[in-house]
Amino acid sequence: MLSFMGRTGPWLLSQRQVGELRVNAADASGLVVAGATAHISSQEMQMRQEATTDDTGRCVFRNLPYGIYQLQVEHSGFTTETRLVEIRSEVPVTEKFTLRVEPVQTSITVSQQDTLLDPSQTGTVFHTGLQDLQERPAVKPARSIIELVDTEPGWLLEANGVLHPRGSENQVQYVLDGFPMLNNRSPGFAPPLEAEDVQELSVMTGTYPAEYGRKLGGVIEVQTEQAVQAGAHGTAEIEASSSDSLHGYLSGGYAKDRTSGFMSIGAGETDRFLDPPVRQNFTNHAAFGDATVQLQRDFNEHDRVSLAVEHAKTNFLVPNELVQQQTGQRQRRSDVETAGRFSYQHVFSASIVGNIRLSASDTSADLSSNSLSTPILAGQDRGITQGYGGASLSADVGRQQIKAGADLVAASIHERFAYQISQPSFFDPDVPAVFQFSGARRDFEPALFVQDLLRLERWTISAGLRWDRYHLLVQENAFSPRVGVAYRSPLHNLVLRASYDRVFQTPAVENLLLASSSVAQHLTADTTGLPVRPSRGDFYEVGFSKEIAGHLRLDAGHFWRRVANFSDDDVFLNTGVSFPVAFARAEVHGTEAKIVVPRWGAFSGFASYSNQVGTGFLPVSGGLFIGADAAGQLAAHGSFPITQDQRNTFSSRFRWQAAPKIWTSLGFSYRSGLPVEQVTT
Repeated sequence: MLSFMGRTGPWLLSQRQVGELRVNAADASGLVVAGATAHISSQEMQMRQEATTDDTGRCVFRNLPYGIYQLQVEHSGFTTETRLVEIRSEVPVTEKFTLRVEPVQTSITVSQQDTLLDPSQTGTVFHTGLQDLQERPAVKPARSIIELVDTEPGWLLEANGVLHPRGSENQVQYVLDGFPMLNNRSPGFAPPLEAEDVQELSVMTGTYPAEYGRKLGGVIEVQTEQAVQAGAHGTAEIEASSSDSLHGYLSGGYAKDRTSGFMSIGAGETDRFLDPPVRQNFTNHAAFGDATVQLQRDFNEHDRVSLAVEHAKTNFLVPNELVQQQTGQRQRRSDVETAGRFSYQHVFSASIVGNIRLSASDTSADLSSNSLSTPILAGQDRGITQGYGGASLSADVGRQQIKAGADLVAASIHERFAYQISQPSFFDPDVPAVFQFSGARRDFEPALFVQDLLRLERWTISAGLRWDRYHLLVQENAFSPRVGVAYRSPLHNLVLRASYDRVFQTPAVENLLLASSSVAQHLTADTTGLPVRPSRGDFYEVGFSKEIAGHLRLDAGHFWRRVANFSDDDVFLNTGVSFPVAFARAEVHGTEAKIVVPRWGAFSGFASYSNQVGTGFLPVSGGLFIGADAAGQLAAHGSFPITQDQRNTFSSRFRWQAAPKIWTSLGFSYRSGLPVEQVTT
C-alpha cells in the first residue's frame, strides 16, 4: 500500500467590492427614534433586507455590493420615508431620516424600477440574492454554490464540479467576506463552500478593478451571514436525497449593542460525491463536515474589528472503473483546511476609510492506494501553510472613488508523491516501474494597486494599475493596466460598456512542484524541460444593459481573450489528482446574454445563454505524462480546441408565487458538450 498523510493549502488576499450603509432615525425635534424599521432592497441585486434601529436610533447594513438601493424607514405613528441610496466604495454611507407625525405627507416617490439598472457599472456583475439562495434546487452534496454559478453566462461545469469561466482552467477566485481564496475549490480538491451560510453571491468575468489579481478567469464574491440584528437567531436544516445522501446544518447568531457573533456547523455524507467513470457508480462514498465561528466588535463609529476561524474536512473514495472494481481497488483521498482571518477598519472621516487584513491558513490533501489497485498504486501528500497581510485606503473625492493598497502572500509548500506500476502493459516501456518525489519551496508574492472610478453626468470611467511579483519556481514581475467605460442613455434606459484588462495569473498551486520538476519531466524519453510559468493575457469586452418595460433587464456582450502560457491541467489517470500544465498560448472569444425578471407581479426568473470558441496552441510544459501516448503529447505542435470549448450553453429558471407562502419553480438547461479525443484502432 502507498499512503501519505500531510498538509496542503491556498489562500487569501484583501479584495472587496462591498460597502456599508448606516441609518439614523430621529423625530422632528431631534430626539432619536428607537424601534424604527429600515428596509433596503434592489432589483439588480435581487435582495431585500431589514433592520431595526436601536436605542440610539441607529442600524447598519453591511456587505452591500456596489449599486443602487431603495431605502425605506417606517415607524408606527410616523410617515414612511423612501429614498434611493448609492453604494460605490468601502467608505460607509450615512443616511439621516427625520420622521414626521403621520398626518404630514411627502411628495417624493421612489420606485423599485429605479434600482433595476445601474448606470455607473463599467462591467457586468451578476448577483444572486438571499431568496434565490434559500430556494435553490437540490443538487449533489458540496455543489450548492458551484451549481448556482454555473447558471450565469460564460460559466460551464466540467466533471467533478470544476468550474470554467470563459474557457479558463484553474483560474477561479473566490472572495469570502473580502478574503480571496486562490486554490481550487472544486469538491475533489478542497472542502466545499456551501450556500447555507451565504447571504449574497456576486459573479464577474471581466472589467476587474486593479485590486483583483493572481486568479482572474472569473471571480465569485461570497458574503456570509453575520449577526447584525439585536438578539439571538438560528437556523437548523436537514436534507436527504437519492444516492444515500444526507446533510445537516445548524447555525446561531447573537448581537447586542456593538458586538455580534455567529457560528455554524455542517456535516454530511453521500454515495455519489464525484462524477463516476461508469454508470454503476462504484466506490463513490464521501463524508464531510465544517465549523465556523465569527466575532465582530464596533468599538465606536470609527473602529471595527472582525475575527473568523474555520475548519473543514472531507474524506472520500476515488470512483472505480469496472476492471478496478473487479480487482478490488480502493483509493482514498482527504482534504483538510483550517483558516483564521482578522480585519480592522478605521473611518478617518466621512470620505476616507482604511482597512488592514491579516490571515493564516493551512490545507492538507492526501491520496492512498491499496495493494489491489490497477494499473498503478499511487500515494500523495501535499500541503501549503500560508500567511497574508494587506492594507488599503479608500476615499470619496467629489465625483471620484479612489482606492490604493498593497498586500503580500508568503507560503511554505511541500509535496510528496510516489507510484508503483501494477499493470506494465498500460504504459510505455520506458516509464519507470517505481517513482518517488519529494520537494518543498517558499512562495513570495507582493502586490501594489491603485484604482479610480470617475462619474460624470452620463459617463463613468474606471481606471487602475496593478503591480505583481511572483517568486516561487520562477521570478517574474508584471504591470497590469485596466480601464472601463460606461455611457448612459436615459431616453432609451440603456447603458453601453467597454473595457480592457491586462492580467497576470499565477499557476495552480496543486502539485506544481512535481509538475515543474526535472525528475517528472524525464520520466519518458521526451520532456518539455520547462517549469509552469504565470500566464499573461489581454481581456477585451463590449456590451450593454437595457431596462425593458420597467420589469426586465437584458445584459449582453462579446469578449475576446488572448493568453500566453495558458493554464490547464493533466488529470492523473482516474484518481482525480491533477498536475498543472501550460500551453504556449490560447485565444477565446464568445457572446453572452442574460435576461432577468426580478419581480413582475407573481412572476420572476431568468434565462442566460453563452456561445464560445476556444483554441489552444502547443507545445505544452509541466504535467505528469506517463500514459501510452505520453511521448506524442510532449512532442506535439499545432492548435486544438481547448478542453473547455463548449460552444452553446443555456440555463433558465422561472418562479411563480401562487400564494404568500406557496411558490413553484421550473428550470431548463442545455449544454452542447465539451471536446473529446477520438481514438482509432
